[in-house]
Amino acid sequence: MQVTHRNPRGISGHVMVAVLVLTGGLFMFTSLQRQLIYFPEVAPEAVLLDAAGRVGMLPWRSGKDELIGWRSHPAGKGARRLVVFHGNAGYALHRQYFAAGFLAQGDGWEVYLFEYPGYGARPGEPSEAGIKAAAADALAELLAGDPAPLYLVGESLGSGVASYLAGRFRQQIGGVLLVTPFTSLADVAGEHYGMLPVRALLSERFDSVAALGRYSGPVAFLIAGDDEIVPARLGRSLYDSYQGPKWQFEQPGAGHNSLDFDPGASWWREVTAFWRAH
Repeated sequence: MQVTHRNPRGISGHVMVAVLVLTGGLFMFTSLQRQLIYFPEVAPEAVLLDAAGRVGMLPWRSGKDELIGWRSHPAGKGARRLVVFHGNAGYALHRQYFAAGFLAQGDGWEVYLFEYPGYGARPGEPSEAGIKAAAADALAELLAGDPAPLYLVGESLGSGVASYLAGRFRQQIGGVLLVTPFTSLADVAGEHYGMLPVRALLSERFDSVAALGRYSGPVAFLIAGDDEIVPARLGRSLYDSYQGPKWQFEQPGAGHNSLDFDPGASWWREVTAFWRAH
């Protein structure tokens, strides 16, 4: 019988390489995690104002006259106000399809597209704490001007923002739509960086399960069946965990960025009907 003798020094070398690779990965993830989460696109305010005008949107300014997003034209007395929180890439005006979809339903909507700090023409750097604080300020200002309930839409990363706001302003939120949502950002990170202890390292949490646990109103879930960024099972798990009135629609074969947002798609009407029923 032939005996093969392994070189202990060779084994140690492989282990050392693995340790160095893992250590490097840990350092990169810890120091660059926000760059791995947020992909803002910036543009001068004048450029965005021109683009907004071409799609029928107006600037949304705070009480301090700061540009904090975009809004549809006023719909008059009794209008229902809806605020959209976008995903981690691009900027708010890229989500004008949400305004088009809800306005096409003819239910008297006023749609607001909220912009994150560090995105579009808005100064600052994106972070979970900064986005949540800015979004809460915007909602508080809207409610101070008119206490009628607000409706929230959160897309991808924005689903974490909308979930947080639903829990914080729970008595003043009439309904929520979560598009390609997740249970927590840590769970999403675990899907992409499973070899690293991301739950211990991640500073940005966006825990939607915990946030929605503080809300009891109607929540609609729109899930992409073949989502390659936020696996569909995370959206389904969030749906299963929610204890309030809920409605789920899954688009088979849709990827993270290929959902059907055509204003004529039936799900728009189904979402608004679900909200009205509750």
